[in-house]
Amino acid sequence: MEVKVLGAARQVGRSAFLLTHKDSKILLDYGAMTTKVPGFPMHVPPKDIKAIVLSHAHLDHSGAAPLNFLSGSMKLHSTPITSELANLLIQDFIKISGQYLPFEFLDLMAMNSNTVHHGYMEPFQVGDFTIQFYDAGHIPGSAIIAVEAGNKRLIYTGDINGDETNLMPGSWKNLGEADMVITESTYAQADHPGRHKAEQELVEFARTVVERGGVFLIPAFSVGRAQEVAMTLVKNGFNHPIAMDGMALKVNGILLRYQEFLRDPAALRKMLETIEEVTSWTQRRRLVKRPGVIVSPAGMLVGGSSIFYNEHLSMDEKNGIGIVSFQVPGTPGRTLIDKGLTIYRGKPTKVKAEVRRFDFSSHSGRSTLLSDLKGVQGNPKFLTVHGEEESCLALAKELHDGFGAEATAAMPGQEFTV
Repeated sequence: MEVKVLGAARQVGRSAFLLTHKDSKILLDYGAMTTKVPGFPMHVPPKDIKAIVLSHAHLDHSGAAPLNFLSGSMKLHSTPITSELANLLIQDFIKISGQYLPFEFLDLMAMNSNTVHHGYMEPFQVGDFTIQFYDAGHIPGSAIIAVEAGNKRLIYTGDINGDETNLMPGSWKNLGEADMVITESTYAQADHPGRHKAEQELVEFARTVVERGGVFLIPAFSVGRAQEVAMTLVKNGFNHPIAMDGMALKVNGILLRYQEFLRDPAALRKMLETIEEVTSWTQRRRLVKRPGVIVSPAGMLVGGSSIFYNEHLSMDEKNGIGIVSFQVPGTPGRTLIDKGLTIYRGKPTKVKAEVRRFDFSSHSGRSTLLSDLKGVQGNPKFLTVHGEEESCLALAKELHDGFGAEATAAMPGQEFTV
């Protein structure tokens, strides 16, 4: 089995890997870099590919997939909830970035009509490859992908979280033997504080803001993070108003249809019965004047209704803004964290609202990641990807020094033999 790295391996974004065995070729993910002008993986002629196997719905793993359905008859394989979530996110991607994209809505529809669904631990065949999904614990439907061909076995972690959260169980641990592991490196240099601590800090700050008469804005990713923080507030007895806006509401409907992919469906249902769903500008204008919590995409303040809320709330010191997601350099959310600045009436302005950061990551921290990788049996080679360059290099070194394993911080265009 041959592996070619197609995406920005020493960076977060446009994940894509080409696997070849005999006459069969498949892609593991085909993501986009969701910058102002989107970036894409290296091109592979679609006629040569039997299928795309998708680890999860986030655009950095799924966003370029419709490119492969302009022509040809390949299939896309995913869990059923991943298919629906990816469709929702890519539709929004086309709406926001359509002028820069080499595909359109009709190509997404072609992809959807060629999608095949699989559950966890249900092996399926694509050409010469036998493939199986395991729960990755990252977002609902996310999968660790195991691929077998000939007498070789490869494990691709995708994005993985080994720790349990309110929304998700931790990742599946019994991955068996492997000859190669392609692993993410997002937080390979840092451990997260305990989730209980992060939850308590969020709830306490929310109470402080609301009880002093302020509004607490939580910009959050639509898939997973918005639901996680709202569930945290409800679970901990937060007895003030909570509103949720934007695409997160559509995601809520999808999660209700696929509750088997959640850790605690009852907790999700309780949260949905508690919150106010925001569907009109009349509601939005009222909410910025009423003490309470607003959970709203986008998680990096780059779009969505959170821009409206941020402009109306950031200039009042009694209000609060809670950052609960990783902020890519150059985004408004990162500028807010690093410099305390936001765009107000078209100009960079120092915010007056109190800004706090809370670690609600859906990626494994260093210790959990190393523990899970150590649990893979056999003597696998490791490719470290999906992290800033320093993280990919650091993880490769630690796997070599600590495990005695052959480990490489992969570069785009590199080819490896399993």
